[in-house]
Amino acid sequence: MRHFFFRLMNMLIGLVLFALGIITTVKANIGFSPWDVFHAGLSETLGLSFGITSIIVGMVILVIIVLLGEKIGLGTIVNIIVIGIIIDIIFFMDVLPTPENLVLGILMLILGLFSISIGSYFYIGSGFGTGPRDGLMVVLTKRTKLPVGICRSAVELTVTLAGWLLGGMVGIGTLISVIGIGFCIQITFRIMRFDITKIEHESLRDTFKALAKMKNNQ
Repeated sequence: MRHFFFRLMNMLIGLVLFALGIITTVKANIGFSPWDVFHAGLSETLGLSFGITSIIVGMVILVIIVLLGEKIGLGTIVNIIVIGIIIDIIFFMDVLPTPENLVLGILMLILGLFSISIGSYFYIGSGFGTGPRDGLMVVLTKRTKLPVGICRSAVELTVTLAGWLLGGMVGIGTLISVIGIGFCIQITFRIMRFDITKIEHESLRDTFKALAKMKNNQ
Protein backbone atom coordinates (compact mmCIF):
# COMPACT_ATOMS: atom_id res chain seq x y z
CA MET A 1 0.00 0.00 0.00
CA ARG A 2 2.83 2.39 0.89
CA HIS A 3 4.55 1.73 -2.45
CA PHE A 4 1.31 2.40 -4.32
CA PHE A 5 0.80 5.78 -2.67
CA PHE A 6 4.48 6.66 -3.25
CA ARG A 7 3.97 6.05 -6.95
CA LEU A 8 0.70 8.00 -6.88
CA MET A 9 2.46 10.94 -5.23
CA ASN A 10 5.22 10.84 -7.87
CA MET A 11 2.57 10.93 -10.60
CA LEU A 12 0.82 13.96 -9.09
CA ILE A 13 4.11 15.80 -8.48
CA GLY A 14 5.03 15.16 -12.10
CA LEU A 15 1.72 16.51 -13.39
CA VAL A 16 2.00 19.68 -11.31
CA LEU A 17 5.57 20.27 -12.54
CA PHE A 18 4.46 19.62 -16.11
CA ALA A 19 1.57 22.11 -15.90
CA LEU A 20 3.81 24.68 -14.22
CA GLY A 21 6.37 24.20 -16.99
CA ILE A 22 3.74 24.81 -19.67
CA ILE A 23 2.58 28.03 -18.06
CA THR A 24 6.17 29.19 -17.51
CA THR A 25 6.99 28.79 -21.20
CA VAL A 26 3.85 30.71 -22.16
CA LYS A 27 4.53 33.52 -19.68
CA ALA A 28 8.10 33.82 -21.02
CA ASN A 29 6.33 35.82 -23.75
CA ILE A 30 8.85 35.17 -26.52
CA GLY A 31 6.82 32.64 -28.51
CA PHE A 32 4.81 29.65 -27.35
CA SER A 33 6.33 26.21 -27.04
CA PRO A 34 5.22 23.76 -29.77
CA TRP A 35 2.19 22.10 -28.20
CA ASP A 36 1.08 25.46 -26.83
CA VAL A 37 1.23 27.05 -30.28
CA PHE A 38 -1.21 24.34 -31.32
CA HIS A 39 -3.38 24.68 -28.20
CA ALA A 40 -3.47 28.47 -28.52
CA GLY A 41 -4.38 28.36 -32.21
CA LEU A 42 -7.08 25.75 -31.65
CA SER A 43 -8.34 27.57 -28.55
CA GLU A 44 -8.76 30.75 -30.59
CA THR A 45 -10.50 28.82 -33.37
CA LEU A 46 -12.91 27.00 -31.04
CA GLY A 47 -13.44 29.87 -28.60
CA LEU A 48 -12.49 27.71 -25.62
CA SER A 49 -10.06 28.22 -22.75
CA PHE A 50 -6.45 27.12 -23.08
CA GLY A 51 -6.89 24.36 -20.50
CA ILE A 52 -10.11 22.96 -21.95
CA THR A 53 -8.55 22.91 -25.41
CA SER A 54 -5.60 21.00 -23.96
CA ILE A 55 -8.00 18.41 -22.53
CA ILE A 56 -9.76 17.97 -25.89
CA VAL A 57 -6.46 17.52 -27.72
CA GLY A 58 -5.37 15.02 -25.08
CA MET A 59 -8.50 12.95 -25.63
CA VAL A 60 -7.88 12.82 -29.39
CA ILE A 61 -4.26 11.76 -28.88
CA LEU A 62 -5.45 9.15 -26.40
CA VAL A 63 -7.38 7.43 -29.18
CA ILE A 64 -4.30 7.53 -31.44
CA ILE A 65 -1.92 5.93 -28.93
CA VAL A 66 -4.49 3.23 -28.14
CA LEU A 67 -4.58 2.38 -31.84
CA LEU A 68 -0.76 2.26 -31.80
CA GLY A 69 -0.84 -0.30 -29.00
CA GLU A 70 0.36 1.75 -26.02
CA LYS A 71 -1.18 0.91 -22.65
CA ILE A 72 -3.66 3.32 -21.12
CA GLY A 73 -3.42 3.69 -17.39
CA LEU A 74 -4.52 5.83 -14.49
CA GLY A 75 -1.76 8.32 -15.25
CA THR A 76 -2.92 8.72 -18.85
CA ILE A 77 -6.44 9.70 -17.84
CA VAL A 78 -5.39 11.89 -14.91
CA ASN A 79 -2.80 13.64 -17.09
CA ILE A 80 -5.40 14.72 -19.63
CA ILE A 81 -7.79 16.17 -17.05
CA VAL A 82 -5.54 17.50 -14.28
CA ILE A 83 -3.00 19.37 -16.41
CA GLY A 84 -5.74 21.21 -18.31
CA ILE A 85 -7.49 22.20 -15.08
CA ILE A 86 -4.27 23.35 -13.38
CA ILE A 87 -3.33 25.42 -16.43
CA ASP A 88 -6.65 27.29 -16.38
CA ILE A 89 -6.48 27.82 -12.61
CA ILE A 90 -2.96 29.27 -12.68
CA PHE A 91 -3.75 31.42 -15.69
CA PHE A 92 -6.78 32.77 -13.82
CA MET A 93 -4.70 33.47 -10.69
CA ASP A 94 -2.05 35.23 -12.82
CA VAL A 95 0.77 34.55 -10.33
CA LEU A 96 3.71 34.26 -12.74
CA PRO A 97 5.39 37.50 -13.85
CA THR A 98 6.13 38.42 -17.46
CA PRO A 99 9.87 38.99 -18.04
CA GLU A 100 10.98 42.49 -18.89
CA ASN A 101 13.50 41.62 -21.60
CA LEU A 102 14.52 38.90 -24.05
CA VAL A 103 17.31 37.46 -21.90
CA LEU A 104 15.00 36.95 -18.93
CA GLY A 105 12.38 35.54 -21.29
CA ILE A 106 14.83 32.96 -22.64
CA LEU A 107 15.90 31.98 -19.13
CA MET A 108 12.27 31.63 -18.09
CA LEU A 109 11.52 29.51 -21.14
CA ILE A 110 14.43 27.16 -20.45
CA LEU A 111 13.31 26.85 -16.84
CA GLY A 112 9.87 25.87 -18.09
CA LEU A 113 11.30 23.24 -20.44
CA PHE A 114 13.25 21.64 -17.61
CA SER A 115 10.16 21.72 -15.41
CA ILE A 116 8.31 19.82 -18.15
CA SER A 117 11.19 17.35 -18.46
CA ILE A 118 11.41 16.70 -14.72
CA GLY A 119 7.65 16.37 -14.56
CA SER A 120 7.81 13.78 -17.34
CA TYR A 121 10.42 11.83 -15.37
CA PHE A 122 8.23 11.68 -12.27
CA TYR A 123 4.91 10.71 -13.76
CA ILE A 124 6.24 8.37 -16.47
CA GLY A 125 8.41 6.70 -13.83
CA SER A 126 5.39 6.13 -11.60
CA GLY A 127 4.29 3.41 -14.03
CA PHE A 128 0.62 4.42 -14.15
CA GLY A 129 0.74 5.03 -17.89
CA THR A 130 2.18 7.92 -19.86
CA GLY A 131 0.27 11.06 -20.65
CA PRO A 132 -1.14 11.23 -24.18
CA ARG A 133 1.60 13.47 -25.59
CA ASP A 134 4.39 11.54 -23.92
CA GLY A 135 2.62 8.38 -25.05
CA LEU A 136 3.37 9.46 -28.60
CA MET A 137 7.00 10.01 -27.64
CA VAL A 138 7.21 6.54 -26.07
CA VAL A 139 5.53 4.81 -29.02
CA LEU A 140 7.82 6.52 -31.54
CA THR A 141 10.91 5.69 -29.46
CA LYS A 142 9.92 2.02 -29.30
CA ARG A 143 8.91 1.77 -32.95
CA THR A 144 11.80 3.70 -34.52
CA LYS A 145 14.59 2.82 -32.03
CA LEU A 146 15.69 6.46 -32.29
CA PRO A 147 16.78 8.47 -29.21
CA VAL A 148 13.90 9.84 -27.17
CA GLY A 149 15.05 13.42 -27.77
CA ILE A 150 14.85 13.06 -31.55
CA CYS A 151 11.37 11.54 -31.38
CA ARG A 152 10.13 14.27 -29.08
CA SER A 153 11.52 17.03 -31.29
CA ALA A 154 9.89 15.50 -34.39
CA VAL A 155 6.49 15.57 -32.69
CA GLU A 156 7.04 19.12 -31.45
CA LEU A 157 7.92 20.37 -34.93
CA THR A 158 4.78 18.83 -36.42
CA VAL A 159 2.38 20.40 -33.91
CA THR A 160 4.15 23.74 -34.19
CA LEU A 161 3.39 23.88 -37.90
CA ALA A 162 -0.22 22.89 -37.34
CA GLY A 163 -0.61 25.48 -34.57
CA TRP A 164 0.93 28.22 -36.69
CA LEU A 165 -1.52 27.46 -39.50
CA LEU A 166 -4.35 27.83 -36.93
CA GLY A 167 -3.02 31.21 -35.83
CA GLY A 168 -0.97 30.26 -32.77
CA MET A 169 1.85 32.61 -31.79
CA VAL A 170 5.28 31.56 -33.06
CA GLY A 171 8.47 33.36 -32.02
CA ILE A 172 12.07 32.82 -31.03
CA GLY A 173 10.83 30.95 -27.96
CA THR A 174 9.11 28.46 -30.23
CA LEU A 175 12.35 27.74 -32.06
CA ILE A 176 14.21 27.35 -28.77
CA SER A 177 11.51 24.98 -27.54
CA VAL A 178 11.51 22.84 -30.70
CA ILE A 179 15.26 22.36 -30.42
CA GLY A 180 15.58 22.54 -26.65
CA ILE A 181 12.84 20.21 -25.42
CA GLY A 182 14.59 17.16 -26.83
CA PHE A 183 17.88 18.16 -25.21
CA CYS A 184 16.22 18.99 -21.88
CA ILE A 185 14.48 15.62 -21.76
CA GLN A 186 17.60 13.79 -22.90
CA ILE A 187 19.72 15.54 -20.26
CA THR A 188 17.15 15.04 -17.51
CA PHE A 189 16.60 11.36 -18.26
CA ARG A 190 20.35 10.75 -18.57
CA ILE A 191 21.07 12.43 -15.21
CA MET A 192 18.31 10.34 -13.62
CA ARG A 193 19.55 7.24 -15.50
CA PHE A 194 16.01 6.79 -16.75
CA ASP A 195 15.13 4.63 -19.78
CA ILE A 196 11.48 4.99 -20.71
CA THR A 197 11.53 1.84 -22.84
CA LYS A 198 12.15 -0.25 -19.71
CA ILE A 199 9.16 1.07 -17.79
CA GLU A 200 6.28 -1.40 -17.57
CA HIS A 201 3.15 0.68 -17.24
CA GLU A 202 0.03 -0.56 -15.52
CA SER A 203 -3.22 -0.55 -17.42
CA LEU A 204 -6.33 0.66 -15.62
CA ARG A 205 -7.32 -2.97 -15.17
CA ASP A 206 -3.94 -3.81 -13.60
CA THR A 207 -4.27 -0.90 -11.17
CA PHE A 208 -7.78 -1.90 -10.11
CA LYS A 209 -6.61 -5.48 -9.57
CA ALA A 210 -3.69 -4.29 -7.44
CA LEU A 211 -5.99 -2.11 -5.32
CA ALA A 212 -8.44 -4.98 -4.84
CA LYS A 213 -5.60 -7.26 -3.78
CA MET A 214 -4.31 -4.73 -1.27
CA LYS A 215 -7.80 -4.29 0.15
CA ASN A 216 -8.25 -8.05 0.56
CA ASN A 217 -4.89 -8.35 2.33
CA GLN A 218 -5.82 -5.76 4.95
